[in-house]
Amino acid sequence: MPPEMRADTAFMDCIHCYVPGWDFPKVSAREHLTEHFGLVSDFLAECWNKLRTVSGLVKLLYPDPAMTIPDADLELIVRLALESRRRVKEQQKRLLRTEFRNTSFSYHLGIEGVEQFVSTPEMHSDESIESDPLPPGQVWTISPGGGGATPALYRLEVTVEPGSGVKILNAPVAPGFRESVRYGEQNLYTRAKELVGDRDPRAHEFSVQLRAIDADTSGQGLGLGVLVALCGGLIERSIKGGLIIVGSLNLGGSVEMIPNPVAVAELAVEKGATTVLMPISSRRQLFELPDELATKVSIEFYADPKDAFLKGLVE
Repeated sequence: MPPEMRADTAFMDCIHCYVPGWDFPKVSAREHLTEHFGLVSDFLAECWNKLRTVSGLVKLLYPDPAMTIPDADLELIVRLALESRRRVKEQQKRLLRTEFRNTSFSYHLGIEGVEQFVSTPEMHSDESIESDPLPPGQVWTISPGGGGATPALYRLEVTVEPGSGVKILNAPVAPGFRESVRYGEQNLYTRAKELVGDRDPRAHEFSVQLRAIDADTSGQGLGLGVLVALCGGLIERSIKGGLIIVGSLNLGGSVEMIPNPVAVAELAVEKGATTVLMPISSRRQLFELPDELATKVSIEFYADPKDAFLKGLVE
């Protein structure tokens, strides 16, 4: 399209769908183009009509307005529509070099429904940190290292069901990770009221899985990440996208010093994080963070586990 239309984001918002690998067919200049803005209005109108998603899918599947649409079908339609709409935004960003303030798409099913975020799977990796919030119960975290070990990135995944106790799905379980889970679990039980309100963690069974992104698989020093994942899964709230949570807990609820917060921040930048949540005790050491790295990542500090959890939640 000509520059007048190509740079007009309001006009581009009329495009409702983009399917990977799909393009407009080649058009005849005589039939479809003008000397002004490019495409004749009838052709554009037909494009917009075919590309609409939610309303079009609803009419195709339920042509009778009196028909009741099951929640499961409505959710599938909305998810498909948002996924398609997001692809449009990502194509605009990639091809037009246009920045968008909000590229996260989500929906609620029902007034009390859990917020569900929609991504485009073919354009993302489970091992890279994206701007999209992870599902409730999932957290990016870094083992702070120390004692000769270097910082390492992990992804924690927690699912919650009726029952009791915490079950680790990894086999075998590294002693360091077992300790991190025990500290996170005990802090959840002792601080339940201030962390999760009226939810009773002892009436739920938590299944915890650790995914090591780097070579290190010890899972040492991930107590705070485990606690945040447990809390997020229990109250069904997501953690902010692009965020890495760092912190090692003890049984009393105190957050231990990070041996080398600069190395942690460097790893976070390398992995594509936009924000790192660290204990306030690391603030002075981070003055040594090189300027070129300080401009690439935002460092936020927390005072205690509750403060970390609240700052990590999607608003």
